[in-house]
Amino acid sequence: MSPLANKRILLGVSGGIAAYKAAELARLLRAEDVGVKVVMTRSATAFVAPLTFQALSGQPVSLELLDAHAEAAMGHIDLARWADRILIAPATADFIAKLRIGIADELLTAVCLAAEAPIVLAPAMNRVMWHNSATQNNVQCLRNRGIKILGPMEGAQACGETGLGRMMEPADICAALAAAFSGGILNGVSVLVTAGPTREAIDPVRYISNRSSGKMGYAVAEAAAEAGAEVTLVSGPVSLSAPDIKAIVKVESAREMYQAVMERVASQAIFIGAAAVADYRPVAAQTKKIKKEAGRPQLILEKTDDILAGVAQLDDGPFTVGFAAETDNLEEYAQRKLQNKALDMIAANWVGRPDGGFDHDENALTVFWPNGQRLLPMAPKRVVAKQLIALIGERFHANKR
Repeated sequence: MSPLANKRILLGVSGGIAAYKAAELARLLRAEDVGVKVVMTRSATAFVAPLTFQALSGQPVSLELLDAHAEAAMGHIDLARWADRILIAPATADFIAKLRIGIADELLTAVCLAAEAPIVLAPAMNRVMWHNSATQNNVQCLRNRGIKILGPMEGAQACGETGLGRMMEPADICAALAAAFSGGILNGVSVLVTAGPTREAIDPVRYISNRSSGKMGYAVAEAAAEAGAEVTLVSGPVSLSAPDIKAIVKVESAREMYQAVMERVASQAIFIGAAAVADYRPVAAQTKKIKKEAGRPQLILEKTDDILAGVAQLDDGPFTVGFAAETDNLEEYAQRKLQNKALDMIAANWVGRPDGGFDHDENALTVFWPNGQRLLPMAPKRVVAKQLIALIGERFHANKR
């Protein structure tokens, strides 16, 4: 039986073009035997007719806060108390701002203000609106209040632009809701994830780094949270929106990442080292910009601290998962790293190829552990991340037994 079966979801639809996806979402929820009631804002009705949602949900659609018949029974209170979850999809920038402030000028905002059930938002808006500092501040404030944020995703938008702001696909929203109700394979488990590159300063202007975008690590952190884990993410410098997790710690250098990890890892059950940490740094960074001069300047390097090995060698340390990005001999190098660093698992992927790896939205992993391995074929990184977390959860619980 589906974890969603017999649950009651109040689906709130606010006024954006992604409202058409909410119709498919209502259909998918009903297919999982979910009781669905729909509340629409006035602007949402300009995109999809209420009759559509009535036909898909099998229930009348609620529209007006000041409905004399509904208010005789305090309709917004009844709706708020009926729901096991309140899901707003799409959640526009305007709706998010109202929710943050506590405005209750329509039925849907009033329901949210009166709700004791958990609230879930699936944002959808233009990429610039999403990245606007006002929206980001509003989203972070709502996260701090315990409201779960699903997405948004990156891709083509109705305005003709491409970027972060697309509403998460209905099937993925259903999967996230199911994971929340089932508790997930990592329910209550503390997980520390590293992601992104590090930057090792040469002078105040220049640094040594690599091509990691952080996308895989961020996807892993979000997938772990969806599986019920309490996730802390230690992130190098990236251009990505913060995932919906317990905490994020931003660092720049390998030394800073090492310190951030070691300060927190003792309280963690699982460590996933997805960051592409620099292997070397300049022995001494110059305090002033190095000027062009005749001759060849020399850059003397030293090894950085090995975060992964340091965590794996801790007494009573966490279940430790490493990453290996290779241009050749993938299995040989990954297996050697697994053994030499005494890891519990390692996820290996090709880099320097036309598809997958650094700077791509897709990836494929070959995951190794003592006496076992599994291939996770090429797919969007968020899909591969969910498969990897499921496998980590499986191995983690097997080790505990």
